[in-house]
Amino acid sequence: MHPALVTVLDRIAAREGCDRSSLPPLYEAVDPDAVIAVLESNPAVTVRFEYAGYRVEIGPGLEGATIVDEDR
Repeated sequence: MHPALVTVLDRIAAREGCDRSSLPPLYEAVDPDAVIAVLESNPAVTVRFEYAGYRVEIGPGLEGATIVDEDR
């Protein structure tokens, strides 16, 4: 799995106080391969999606990842 997605999962797991493996499968919310393909094809793009009750934003580039509680 790409490091940007691992970062997202690690941050959500930390907020939830659980292990990353306890989270729902990422592919139920978004196609991980498609997310990375889009980010790698255009460094200026930002991808946003909802996962496990959080809004996730990756980009621009693959380094930045933001997690926002859905109810905020």
